[in-house]
Amino acid sequence: MADDTPSYHEYWMNALRLGAPYRGLTGSGRRMEGPTAIRGVRMIDGTGTDPIERATVVIEGQRIVAAGPEGQVTVPQGAITIDADGMTVMPGLIDCHVHFNGSWGYDVLQGLQTSPSLGVLYAVPNARATLEAGVTTVRDAGLSPAAVRQAIERGFFPGPRMLTAVSVLSQTGGHGDGFMPCCADFTHMAAGKAMARDVPPGVVDGVESMRHKVREVLRAGADWIKLCTSGGVLSAADDPDSAQFTKEEIAIAVYEAAAQGKRCMAHAQSNRGIKNALEAGIASIEHGIFLDDEAIQMMLDRGVYLVPTLIAPQDVIDAAEMNPGKLPDYAIAKAKHVVEAHRRSFRMAVEAGVKVAMGTDTGVGPHGGNARELEQMVRYGGMTPMQALVASTKTAAELLHLQDQTGTLAAGLRADILVVDGDPLQDLGILAQPERLAMVVKDGMVALDRTGSRATAR
Repeated sequence: MADDTPSYHEYWMNALRLGAPYRGLTGSGRRMEGPTAIRGVRMIDGTGTDPIERATVVIEGQRIVAAGPEGQVTVPQGAITIDADGMTVMPGLIDCHVHFNGSWGYDVLQGLQTSPSLGVLYAVPNARATLEAGVTTVRDAGLSPAAVRQAIERGFFPGPRMLTAVSVLSQTGGHGDGFMPCCADFTHMAAGKAMARDVPPGVVDGVESMRHKVREVLRAGADWIKLCTSGGVLSAADDPDSAQFTKEEIAIAVYEAAAQGKRCMAHAQSNRGIKNALEAGIASIEHGIFLDDEAIQMMLDRGVYLVPTLIAPQDVIDAAEMNPGKLPDYAIAKAKHVVEAHRRSFRMAVEAGVKVAMGTDTGVGPHGGNARELEQMVRYGGMTPMQALVASTKTAAELLHLQDQTGTLAAGLRADILVVDGDPLQDLGILAQPERLAMVVKDGMVALDRTGSRATAR
Protein backbone atom coordinates (compact mmCIF):
# COMPACT_ATOMS: atom_id res chain seq x y z
CA MET A 1 0.00 0.00 0.00
CA ALA A 2 1.17 3.52 -0.74
CA ASP A 3 -0.23 4.88 2.51
CA ASP A 4 -0.23 2.88 5.71
CA THR A 5 -1.73 5.38 8.15
CA PRO A 6 -4.47 3.96 10.39
CA SER A 7 -7.11 6.37 9.09
CA TYR A 8 -6.51 5.22 5.50
CA HIS A 9 -7.15 1.59 6.39
CA GLU A 10 -10.08 2.55 8.61
CA TYR A 11 -11.88 4.13 5.67
CA TRP A 12 -11.22 1.18 3.40
CA MET A 13 -11.96 -1.59 5.87
CA ASN A 14 -15.20 0.01 7.05
CA ALA A 15 -16.27 0.48 3.44
CA LEU A 16 -15.42 -3.09 2.48
CA ARG A 17 -16.97 -4.63 5.59
CA LEU A 18 -20.16 -2.58 5.69
CA GLY A 19 -20.64 -2.02 1.97
CA ALA A 20 -21.19 1.65 2.75
CA PRO A 21 -19.16 4.82 3.24
CA TYR A 22 -17.31 5.35 6.50
CA ARG A 23 -19.66 6.92 9.01
CA GLY A 24 -18.34 9.43 11.50
CA LEU A 25 -20.05 10.73 14.62
CA THR A 26 -23.28 12.28 13.39
CA GLY A 27 -24.10 15.81 14.43
CA SER A 28 -27.56 16.95 15.36
CA GLY A 29 -28.18 18.72 12.06
CA ARG A 30 -29.31 21.69 14.11
CA ARG A 31 -29.19 25.33 13.19
CA MET A 32 -27.12 27.29 15.68
CA GLU A 33 -29.48 29.16 17.99
CA GLY A 34 -28.37 32.77 18.06
CA PRO A 35 -24.73 33.78 17.72
CA THR A 36 -21.96 31.25 18.42
CA ALA A 37 -18.33 32.15 19.06
CA ILE A 38 -15.42 29.76 18.60
CA ARG A 39 -12.71 31.19 20.85
CA GLY A 40 -9.04 30.64 21.58
CA VAL A 41 -8.63 28.74 18.34
CA ARG A 42 -5.82 28.68 15.78
CA MET A 43 -7.32 30.17 12.60
CA ILE A 44 -6.27 29.28 9.05
CA ASP A 45 -8.45 31.58 6.97
CA GLY A 46 -7.91 29.90 3.58
CA THR A 47 -6.09 32.83 1.93
CA GLY A 48 -2.59 31.48 2.51
CA THR A 49 -1.63 34.09 5.08
CA ASP A 50 0.01 32.97 8.32
CA PRO A 51 -2.37 31.43 10.86
CA ILE A 52 -3.58 33.45 13.82
CA GLU A 53 -2.67 31.47 16.90
CA ARG A 54 -5.48 32.76 19.13
CA ALA A 55 -8.51 33.85 17.18
CA THR A 56 -12.26 34.16 17.52
CA VAL A 57 -14.83 33.30 14.85
CA VAL A 58 -18.42 34.41 15.37
CA ILE A 59 -21.28 32.74 13.49
CA GLU A 60 -24.88 33.94 13.36
CA GLY A 61 -27.50 32.29 11.19
CA GLN A 62 -25.93 31.15 7.93
CA ARG A 63 -23.07 33.64 8.00
CA ILE A 64 -19.72 34.39 9.55
CA VAL A 65 -20.14 37.80 11.21
CA ALA A 66 -16.58 38.22 12.49
CA ALA A 67 -13.23 36.42 12.30
CA GLY A 68 -9.89 37.66 13.58
CA PRO A 69 -7.44 37.91 16.48
CA GLU A 70 -9.03 37.22 19.84
CA GLY A 71 -8.66 40.76 21.13
CA GLN A 72 -10.12 42.36 18.01
CA VAL A 73 -13.42 40.48 17.77
CA THR A 74 -16.40 41.40 19.90
CA VAL A 75 -18.47 38.45 21.06
CA PRO A 76 -22.19 39.36 21.19
CA GLN A 77 -23.91 39.25 24.55
CA GLY A 78 -25.68 35.94 25.06
CA ALA A 79 -23.64 34.08 22.47
CA ILE A 80 -22.79 30.43 22.93
CA THR A 81 -19.02 30.20 23.24
CA ILE A 82 -16.87 27.19 22.38
CA ASP A 83 -13.44 26.99 23.99
CA ALA A 84 -11.34 25.64 21.15
CA ASP A 85 -7.89 25.89 22.72
CA GLY A 86 -5.53 23.48 20.94
CA MET A 87 -7.81 23.25 17.91
CA THR A 88 -7.72 24.79 14.44
CA VAL A 89 -10.58 26.44 12.60
CA MET A 90 -10.51 26.69 8.82
CA PRO A 91 -12.96 26.91 5.92
CA GLY A 92 -14.81 23.75 5.02
CA LEU A 93 -12.98 21.76 2.34
CA ILE A 94 -14.06 21.90 -1.30
CA ASP A 95 -13.75 18.81 -3.51
CA CYS A 96 -14.02 19.69 -7.20
CA HIS A 97 -14.35 16.12 -8.49
CA VAL A 98 -16.65 13.55 -6.87
CA HIS A 99 -19.28 11.05 -8.03
CA PHE A 100 -22.18 10.61 -5.60
CA ASN A 101 -24.36 8.34 -7.74
CA GLY A 102 -24.03 4.60 -7.07
CA SER A 103 -21.87 2.59 -4.72
CA TRP A 104 -18.19 3.39 -4.70
CA GLY A 105 -15.69 1.35 -6.67
CA TYR A 106 -15.93 -0.32 -10.06
CA ASP A 107 -18.13 -3.41 -10.10
CA VAL A 108 -19.90 -4.16 -13.38
CA LEU A 109 -21.84 -7.12 -11.96
CA GLN A 110 -23.21 -4.99 -9.15
CA GLY A 111 -24.10 -2.29 -11.67
CA LEU A 112 -26.12 -4.79 -13.69
CA GLN A 113 -28.14 -5.58 -10.57
CA THR A 114 -28.66 -1.94 -9.57
CA SER A 115 -31.80 -0.13 -10.68
CA PRO A 116 -31.47 3.55 -11.66
CA SER A 117 -33.48 4.67 -8.62
CA LEU A 118 -31.31 2.66 -6.24
CA GLY A 119 -28.21 4.10 -7.90
CA VAL A 120 -29.45 7.60 -7.13
CA LEU A 121 -30.35 6.68 -3.54
CA TYR A 122 -26.73 5.75 -2.88
CA ALA A 123 -26.12 9.51 -3.03
CA VAL A 124 -27.78 9.88 0.38
CA PRO A 125 -25.11 8.09 2.46
CA ASN A 126 -22.38 9.24 0.07
CA ALA A 127 -23.28 12.90 0.54
CA ARG A 128 -23.58 12.55 4.29
CA ALA A 129 -20.23 10.80 4.65
CA THR A 130 -18.61 13.54 2.56
CA LEU A 131 -20.06 16.34 4.67
CA GLU A 132 -19.12 14.64 7.93
CA ALA A 133 -15.56 14.40 6.60
CA GLY A 134 -15.36 18.20 6.56
CA VAL A 135 -16.15 18.74 2.85
CA THR A 136 -18.82 21.44 2.66
CA THR A 137 -18.86 21.98 -1.13
CA VAL A 138 -18.45 19.56 -4.04
CA ARG A 139 -18.62 19.49 -7.81
CA ASP A 140 -20.10 16.18 -8.92
CA ALA A 141 -18.28 15.28 -12.14
CA GLY A 142 -21.11 13.29 -13.68
CA LEU A 143 -23.77 10.58 -13.20
CA SER A 144 -25.71 12.31 -10.39
CA PRO A 145 -28.94 13.96 -11.51
CA ALA A 146 -29.63 17.56 -10.56
CA ALA A 147 -32.29 16.18 -8.20
CA VAL A 148 -29.54 15.19 -5.74
CA ARG A 149 -28.40 18.81 -5.52
CA GLN A 150 -32.00 19.96 -5.16
CA ALA A 151 -32.74 17.43 -2.40
CA ILE A 152 -29.73 18.58 -0.38
CA GLU A 153 -30.75 22.22 -0.85
CA ARG A 154 -34.27 21.39 0.38
CA GLY A 155 -32.95 19.59 3.45
CA PHE A 156 -34.14 16.09 2.54
CA PHE A 157 -30.80 14.70 3.71
CA PRO A 158 -27.47 16.22 4.79
CA GLY A 159 -24.79 16.85 2.23
CA PRO A 160 -22.35 19.44 0.97
CA ARG A 161 -23.24 22.36 -1.26
CA MET A 162 -23.29 20.76 -4.67
CA LEU A 163 -22.69 21.61 -8.31
CA THR A 164 -23.23 18.82 -10.81
CA ALA A 165 -22.29 17.94 -14.38
CA VAL A 166 -25.18 15.42 -14.64
CA SER A 167 -23.84 13.46 -17.67
CA VAL A 168 -20.38 12.39 -18.82
CA LEU A 169 -19.98 13.18 -22.53
CA SER A 170 -17.87 10.75 -24.55
CA GLN A 171 -17.26 9.92 -28.19
CA THR A 172 -18.13 6.46 -29.44
CA GLY A 173 -15.53 4.10 -28.02
CA GLY A 174 -14.30 6.71 -25.58
CA HIS A 175 -14.08 7.08 -21.83
CA GLY A 176 -17.75 7.03 -20.86
CA ASP A 177 -18.98 4.77 -23.67
CA GLY A 178 -20.42 1.67 -22.02
CA PHE A 179 -19.84 -0.73 -24.92
CA MET A 180 -18.01 -3.69 -23.40
CA PRO A 181 -15.64 -6.29 -24.93
CA CYS A 182 -18.42 -8.92 -24.72
CA CYS A 183 -20.40 -6.66 -27.15
CA ALA A 184 -23.03 -5.84 -24.54
CA ASP A 185 -23.83 -2.14 -24.71
CA PHE A 186 -23.97 -0.51 -21.30
CA THR A 187 -24.26 2.95 -22.83
CA HIS A 188 -26.96 3.84 -20.31
CA MET A 189 -24.53 2.97 -17.55
CA ALA A 190 -21.18 4.37 -16.54
CA ALA A 191 -18.57 2.93 -14.18
CA GLY A 192 -21.02 0.09 -13.45
CA LYS A 193 -23.70 2.46 -12.12
CA ALA A 194 -27.16 2.51 -13.65
CA MET A 195 -28.18 5.93 -14.96
CA ALA A 196 -31.46 7.62 -14.12
CA ARG A 197 -33.80 8.93 -16.81
CA ASP A 198 -32.82 12.51 -15.95
CA VAL A 199 -29.14 11.75 -16.64
CA PRO A 200 -29.04 11.85 -20.46
CA PRO A 201 -26.78 9.18 -22.01
CA GLY A 202 -23.51 10.83 -22.92
CA VAL A 203 -22.18 9.15 -26.09
CA VAL A 204 -22.07 11.79 -28.84
CA ASP A 205 -20.26 12.25 -32.17
CA GLY A 206 -20.02 15.29 -34.43
CA VAL A 207 -20.43 19.03 -33.96
CA GLU A 208 -24.21 19.26 -34.39
CA SER A 209 -24.81 16.19 -32.24
CA MET A 210 -22.61 17.77 -29.57
CA ARG A 211 -24.60 21.00 -29.77
CA HIS A 212 -27.85 19.10 -29.20
CA LYS A 213 -26.39 16.94 -26.42
CA VAL A 214 -25.02 19.88 -24.44
CA ARG A 215 -28.38 21.61 -24.65
CA GLU A 216 -30.04 18.40 -23.47
CA VAL A 217 -27.71 18.10 -20.47
CA LEU A 218 -28.17 21.76 -19.58
CA ARG A 219 -31.94 21.21 -19.78
CA ALA A 220 -31.47 18.41 -17.23
CA GLY A 221 -30.10 20.98 -14.77
CA ALA A 222 -26.33 20.70 -15.18
CA ASP A 223 -24.12 23.36 -13.61
CA TRP A 224 -21.09 22.17 -15.60
CA ILE A 225 -20.56 20.23 -18.82
CA LYS A 226 -18.19 17.26 -18.44
CA LEU A 227 -16.30 16.19 -21.57
CA CYS A 228 -13.93 13.25 -21.94
CA THR A 229 -11.18 14.54 -24.21
CA SER A 230 -8.97 11.50 -23.62
CA GLY A 231 -9.14 7.86 -22.71
CA GLY A 232 -9.13 6.74 -19.11
CA VAL A 233 -8.21 4.08 -16.59
CA LEU A 234 -11.57 2.40 -15.95
CA SER A 235 -12.96 2.45 -19.49
CA ALA A 236 -12.72 -0.78 -21.49
CA ALA A 237 -12.05 0.32 -25.07
CA ASP A 238 -9.50 3.13 -24.88
CA ASP A 239 -6.15 4.17 -23.49
CA PRO A 240 -5.22 7.08 -21.17
CA ASP A 241 -2.68 8.15 -23.83
CA SER A 242 -5.34 8.62 -26.53
CA ALA A 243 -7.08 11.87 -27.48
CA GLN A 244 -10.87 11.97 -27.88
CA PHE A 245 -13.29 14.47 -29.43
CA THR A 246 -12.10 16.90 -32.09
CA LYS A 247 -11.27 20.46 -31.16
CA GLU A 248 -14.39 21.52 -33.05
CA GLU A 249 -16.59 19.21 -30.99
CA ILE A 250 -15.06 20.49 -27.74
CA ALA A 251 -15.36 24.11 -28.87
CA ILE A 252 -19.07 23.82 -29.65
CA ALA A 253 -19.66 22.36 -26.19
CA VAL A 254 -17.79 25.31 -24.66
CA TYR A 255 -19.86 27.73 -26.77
CA GLU A 256 -23.22 26.18 -25.89
CA ALA A 257 -22.36 26.03 -22.19
CA ALA A 258 -21.21 29.67 -22.19
CA ALA A 259 -24.44 30.70 -23.90
CA GLN A 260 -26.21 29.70 -20.69
CA GLY A 261 -23.54 31.04 -18.35
CA LYS A 262 -21.97 27.63 -17.74
CA ARG A 263 -18.48 26.22 -18.27
CA CYS A 264 -16.86 22.95 -19.28
CA MET A 265 -14.54 20.59 -17.44
CA ALA A 266 -12.42 18.02 -19.26
CA HIS A 267 -11.51 14.52 -18.21
CA ALA A 268 -8.12 14.90 -19.88
CA GLN A 269 -5.28 12.46 -19.32
CA SER A 270 -3.44 12.27 -22.64
CA ASN A 271 -1.17 15.12 -23.71
CA ARG A 272 -3.04 15.73 -26.97
CA GLY A 273 -6.41 15.48 -25.23
CA ILE A 274 -5.29 18.09 -22.70
CA LYS A 275 -4.10 20.47 -25.41
CA ASN A 276 -7.24 20.05 -27.52
CA ALA A 277 -9.34 20.92 -24.48
CA LEU A 278 -7.20 23.96 -23.69
CA GLU A 279 -7.30 25.25 -27.27
CA ALA A 280 -11.10 24.89 -27.31
CA GLY A 281 -11.61 26.95 -24.14
CA ILE A 282 -12.10 24.45 -21.33
CA ALA A 283 -12.14 25.85 -17.75
CA SER A 284 -10.54 22.98 -15.84
CA ILE A 285 -8.39 19.97 -16.64
CA GLU A 286 -9.29 16.91 -14.59
CA HIS A 287 -6.45 14.48 -13.85
CA GLY A 288 -3.86 15.94 -16.27
CA ILE A 289 -1.76 12.79 -16.22
CA PHE A 290 0.49 13.39 -19.25
CA LEU A 291 1.39 17.08 -19.11
CA ASP A 292 4.40 18.61 -20.80
CA ASP A 293 5.95 22.08 -20.72
CA GLU A 294 3.83 23.30 -23.64
CA ALA A 295 0.57 22.16 -22.05
CA ILE A 296 1.55 23.75 -18.75
CA GLN A 297 2.33 27.05 -20.47
CA MET A 298 -1.05 26.90 -22.21
CA MET A 299 -2.74 26.46 -18.84
CA LEU A 300 -0.84 29.42 -17.42
CA ASP A 301 -1.63 31.64 -20.42
CA ARG A 302 -5.34 30.80 -20.27
CA GLY A 303 -5.76 30.75 -16.49
CA VAL A 304 -7.03 27.16 -16.59
CA TYR A 305 -7.23 25.17 -13.36
CA LEU A 306 -5.82 21.70 -12.75
CA VAL A 307 -7.90 19.30 -10.63
CA PRO A 308 -5.31 16.54 -10.11
CA THR A 309 -7.19 13.66 -8.36
CA LEU A 310 -3.86 12.07 -7.39
CA ILE A 311 -5.54 9.57 -5.05
CA ALA A 312 -7.71 8.02 -7.80
CA PRO A 313 -5.20 5.68 -9.54
CA GLN A 314 -3.91 4.53 -6.17
CA ASP A 315 -7.49 3.86 -5.05
CA VAL A 316 -7.94 1.58 -8.08
CA ILE A 317 -4.74 -0.32 -7.26
CA ASP A 318 -5.59 -0.64 -3.57
CA ALA A 319 -9.18 -1.71 -4.23
CA ALA A 320 -7.89 -4.49 -6.49
CA GLU A 321 -5.53 -5.69 -3.76
CA MET A 322 -8.19 -5.55 -1.03
CA ASN A 323 -10.99 -7.05 -3.10
CA PRO A 324 -9.46 -9.45 -5.65
CA GLY A 325 -11.49 -10.29 -8.73
CA LYS A 326 -13.79 -7.26 -8.67
CA LEU A 327 -11.81 -4.99 -10.98
CA PRO A 328 -10.96 -6.01 -14.57
CA ASP A 329 -7.31 -6.62 -15.33
CA TYR A 330 -7.19 -3.81 -17.90
CA ALA A 331 -8.18 -1.23 -15.26
CA ILE A 332 -5.54 -2.42 -12.80
CA ALA A 333 -2.85 -2.42 -15.51
CA LYS A 334 -3.76 1.09 -16.67
CA ALA A 335 -3.80 2.45 -13.10
CA LYS A 336 -0.31 1.08 -12.52
CA HIS A 337 0.81 2.50 -15.86
CA VAL A 338 -0.27 6.08 -15.10
CA VAL A 339 0.42 6.54 -11.40
CA GLU A 340 4.05 7.69 -11.64
CA ALA A 341 3.46 9.87 -14.71
CA HIS A 342 0.51 11.44 -12.90
CA ARG A 343 2.64 12.42 -9.93
CA ARG A 344 5.44 13.70 -12.16
CA SER A 345 3.06 15.87 -14.21
CA PHE A 346 1.50 17.30 -11.07
CA ARG A 347 4.88 18.29 -9.67
CA MET A 348 5.72 20.04 -12.95
CA ALA A 349 2.43 21.96 -12.82
CA VAL A 350 2.95 23.02 -9.20
CA GLU A 351 6.51 24.19 -9.86
CA ALA A 352 5.31 26.23 -12.84
CA GLY A 353 2.55 27.94 -10.84
CA VAL A 354 -0.53 26.39 -12.44
CA LYS A 355 -3.70 27.06 -10.43
CA VAL A 356 -4.59 23.87 -8.54
CA ALA A 357 -8.04 23.09 -7.13
CA MET A 358 -8.43 19.99 -4.99
CA GLY A 359 -10.39 17.05 -6.37
CA THR A 360 -10.38 13.35 -5.56
CA ASP A 361 -12.57 11.41 -8.03
CA THR A 362 -14.20 9.95 -4.94
CA GLY A 363 -16.57 7.22 -6.02
CA VAL A 364 -13.54 5.40 -7.35
CA GLY A 365 -12.58 5.12 -3.67
CA PRO A 366 -14.90 5.28 -0.65
CA HIS A 367 -16.70 8.49 0.20
CA GLY A 368 -15.49 10.29 3.30
CA GLY A 369 -11.79 9.83 2.62
CA ASN A 370 -11.50 13.03 0.56
CA ALA A 371 -8.85 14.68 2.74
CA ARG A 372 -6.33 11.98 1.82
CA GLU A 373 -5.79 13.95 -1.41
CA LEU A 374 -4.09 16.79 0.48
CA GLU A 375 -1.30 14.55 1.71
CA GLN A 376 -0.79 13.33 -1.87
CA MET A 377 -0.49 16.92 -3.10
CA VAL A 378 2.28 17.59 -0.60
CA ARG A 379 4.06 14.26 -0.97
CA TYR A 380 4.08 14.04 -4.75
CA GLY A 381 3.61 17.65 -5.89
CA GLY A 382 5.99 19.40 -3.55
CA MET A 383 3.25 21.66 -2.20
CA THR A 384 3.56 23.03 1.30
CA PRO A 385 0.72 22.09 3.66
CA MET A 386 -0.56 25.67 3.42
CA GLN A 387 -0.61 25.51 -0.38
CA ALA A 388 -2.58 22.26 -0.21
CA LEU A 389 -5.09 23.87 2.16
CA VAL A 390 -5.49 26.91 -0.11
CA ALA A 391 -6.03 24.61 -3.11
CA SER A 392 -8.77 22.89 -1.09
CA THR A 393 -10.51 26.11 -0.03
CA LYS A 394 -9.90 29.50 -1.67
CA THR A 395 -8.64 28.31 -5.07
CA ALA A 396 -11.32 25.62 -5.35
CA ALA A 397 -13.98 28.23 -4.57
CA GLU A 398 -12.56 30.48 -7.29
CA LEU A 399 -12.74 27.69 -9.87
CA LEU A 400 -16.39 27.12 -8.99
CA HIS A 401 -17.12 30.90 -8.97
CA LEU A 402 -18.17 30.61 -5.32
CA GLN A 403 -15.49 32.85 -3.81
CA ASP A 404 -18.10 35.41 -2.75
CA GLN A 405 -19.85 32.68 -0.73
CA THR A 406 -17.25 30.31 0.67
CA GLY A 407 -13.61 29.20 0.63
CA THR A 408 -12.24 31.64 3.21
CA LEU A 409 -13.11 32.76 6.74
CA ALA A 410 -14.33 36.33 6.39
CA ALA A 411 -17.28 38.34 7.66
CA GLY A 412 -20.28 38.05 5.37
CA LEU A 413 -19.39 34.70 3.84
CA ARG A 414 -21.30 31.48 4.40
CA ALA A 415 -20.59 29.74 7.68
CA ASP A 416 -18.80 26.75 6.14
CA ILE A 417 -16.38 25.79 8.89
CA LEU A 418 -14.18 22.89 9.87
CA VAL A 419 -12.69 22.64 13.37
CA VAL A 420 -9.97 20.04 13.87
CA ASP A 421 -8.15 18.85 16.97
CA GLY A 422 -4.54 19.79 16.30
CA ASP A 423 -2.63 21.72 13.65
CA PRO A 424 -2.98 20.53 10.03
CA LEU A 425 0.03 22.61 9.03
CA GLN A 426 2.13 20.30 11.19
CA ASP A 427 0.24 17.13 10.24
CA LEU A 428 -2.14 17.22 7.27
CA GLY A 429 -3.06 13.62 8.03
CA ILE A 430 -5.34 14.70 10.89
CA LEU A 431 -7.84 15.96 8.31
CA ALA A 432 -8.34 12.36 7.18
CA GLN A 433 -8.81 11.04 10.72
CA PRO A 434 -12.51 11.15 11.67
CA GLU A 435 -11.80 11.25 15.39
CA ARG A 436 -9.78 14.46 14.94
CA LEU A 437 -12.66 16.37 13.34
CA ALA A 438 -14.25 18.34 16.17
CA MET A 439 -16.94 20.26 14.29
CA VAL A 440 -18.30 20.59 10.76
CA VAL A 441 -20.65 23.46 9.97
CA LYS A 442 -22.23 24.13 6.58
CA ASP A 443 -24.31 27.25 6.05
CA GLY A 444 -24.56 27.64 9.84
CA MET A 445 -25.96 24.12 10.21
CA VAL A 446 -24.02 21.78 12.51
CA ALA A 447 -23.32 18.54 10.64
CA LEU A 448 -20.92 17.06 13.19
CA ASP A 449 -20.02 18.17 16.71
CA ARG A 450 -17.54 16.70 19.16
CA THR A 451 -16.93 19.87 21.15
CA GLY A 452 -19.24 18.68 23.95
CA SER A 453 -18.49 20.38 27.28
CA ARG A 454 -16.39 23.08 25.57
CA ALA A 455 -19.60 24.99 24.72
CA THR A 456 -21.00 27.38 27.33
CA ALA A 457 -23.56 30.20 27.41
CA ARG A 458 -22.04 33.65 27.74
